[in-house]
Amino acid sequence: MSGYRYQAVERHILSMIDAGALSLGDRLPSLRSLSNSMGVSITTVNQAYIELERKGVVESRPRSGFFLRRKSTRLPRTETAPTPMERPRAVTRLGLIQTVLESVGSADWTALDVVAPGPELLPLRELGKITASVVRDDPARAMGYAPIPGDGQLIRQIAYRSMEHGIHVGPDEPIITAGCMEALYLSLRSVCRRGDTVLIQSPTYYCFLLLLETLGLRAIEIPSDPERGVSPQALAKALKTFDISACVLAPNFNNPDSSLTPDGAKEEIVAMLAGRGIPLVEDDVSTDLHFDPRRPGTFKQFDKKGLVLLCSSFSKTIGPGFRVGWMLPGGYRQKALEIKATTNVSTSAPAQMAIAEYLRQGRMERHLKRLRAALEKQMDTMQAHLLRRFPEGTRVTHPAGGAVLWLELPRRVDAVELFYQARGKNVGIAPGPIFSTQDKFANYVRITYGSPWSAHMEAAVRTLGDLAGRMA
Repeated sequence: MSGYRYQAVERHILSMIDAGALSLGDRLPSLRSLSNSMGVSITTVNQAYIELERKGVVESRPRSGFFLRRKSTRLPRTETAPTPMERPRAVTRLGLIQTVLESVGSADWTALDVVAPGPELLPLRELGKITASVVRDDPARAMGYAPIPGDGQLIRQIAYRSMEHGIHVGPDEPIITAGCMEALYLSLRSVCRRGDTVLIQSPTYYCFLLLLETLGLRAIEIPSDPERGVSPQALAKALKTFDISACVLAPNFNNPDSSLTPDGAKEEIVAMLAGRGIPLVEDDVSTDLHFDPRRPGTFKQFDKKGLVLLCSSFSKTIGPGFRVGWMLPGGYRQKALEIKATTNVSTSAPAQMAIAEYLRQGRMERHLKRLRAALEKQMDTMQAHLLRRFPEGTRVTHPAGGAVLWLELPRRVDAVELFYQARGKNVGIAPGPIFSTQDKFANYVRITYGSPWSAHMEAAVRTLGDLAGRMA
């Protein structure tokens, strides 16, 4: 009977964590107060706390009590096993990727597949007031076409921020785009022709593959290590073996494995490609979401020949719905502008004006500091729940930034089948096979932790863990 009592106390504490009543680092109720509220002995409560400590959920501090561990015990790290380099491939992932994208924007889903901060973490009130103000003060400019390169004030703000981050950029170099995806599209159109071979890291963001397929480009993959990102040695081997027209790489918190390529490797990669005159398209969309105090460097910082085309956006930081991104196209600016003029002409004027004013008022850095702290806390919470809910043999990345986790499930788990079963329960995940052109990552899935922990998320993680457990 005593075993049942301490297990009941243990379940009570876990339910408080699930409900969000206890957050990482919080002090647990004292032994005496929980003893009185639950009608059990202090010894029973102490036994429950000791069991939770053994499981890595809580920690004891001398003369202070028990606390929910800030760095909870996690699943083992995901590791990318070396695989032989394969010949360039045509990209054929369109159907499954389109099915995954169907849940974007749906209010009926628990979207663990959409990489964006939850609305609770966005400066909605500030942006709403600023948007109303700029439209009211200059309605003609707001309702007209913006210049093809973008709103002049926003371009200057982006140039200033880029220079603060060590990027040498002229005040007129940035081009404003409809999100990062248009920046990537313009970049690839500027440097490639149909049938060219593009080097990518593996795994890579599935929308890159979608772009390659749409543009008729072939892909050659080199491994992305969850800890060290892209290896200059692997790149050098690929350059010697294949005729590569361009590279598309995400050095900082790559989607889906959250890998971070060291700055020294970035510099080596840029120099290597510059020596061969090969352009490099850099996905910089997650760099601002670093958890360490120091912001990681970019490929663009080491670009001396104008061969790096940096692509980024505000979608992961202040407003996904604005659909405002930008590119630093280096020596390809005129070509990119020609292509933009024949696609969407210009990006939304009111959205550009609002973001320009938000940046001018100096609000961005304060917001990013709060956002990064929230995302790191949410990542820790998600890790703790994955440990409790997923089957033995599961591994997961331990990122230093971004908003995604890359799960390696037991080999018997088919990620695509898990995706469809979760979809039937209104839970969205991204199955591993869509992150590569090759037949890899069959037992991997990507999930996100952009939204604050909630009962819906807890239920979704429990559902996924149960489904994966049955398949395993």
